[in-house]
Amino acid sequence: MNPFTWSFRAQFLLGFVACAALLSYALYTQHYGGLLPCPLCTFQRGAFVLLGGVFLIGALHAPRGKAGRAAYALLALLAAAIGTAIAGRHVWLQGLPPDQVPACGPDLSYMMEAFPLLDVLRKVFTGSGECAEVDWTFLGLAMPAWSLIWFVALGLWALYAGYRSRKSIFR
Repeated sequence: MNPFTWSFRAQFLLGFVACAALLSYALYTQHYGGLLPCPLCTFQRGAFVLLGGVFLIGALHAPRGKAGRAAYALLALLAAAIGTAIAGRHVWLQGLPPDQVPACGPDLSYMMEAFPLLDVLRKVFTGSGECAEVDWTFLGLAMPAWSLIWFVALGLWALYAGYRSRKSIFR
């Protein structure tokens, strides 16, 4: 069965399942593997939740018109672009030479309680030493690099699902 010929609903449902699986694995590594997420990892998880939510709503709604499918595709692309930017920044921080890595700061929960939201966002995207640590790799890539790959792939998948031509009204 070729997923490239599936209905819009099935293609968006597959996108949702991919996001749910990625988030499940992240939670598994946190609770059973002992890998605590840094602030940028937490923001990437939020982007996967947002992207998965768009995929799920699009799958449940399953618009028949081109405009509706395109709207969901663009919303998913926006969520994927946000995740790509966060993961890209994380990959960049991990690639810095050790002497240029920013110092470690407080954890995200403390910052959310103690600082205004804009200060928290600025501190998170500036990065900290804990975001530059590589604790997990698969095929030579760290988790933020895999997140980056998945955000790009899921964004392209949403565009394909939203803009591909359909031969019948039921596809």
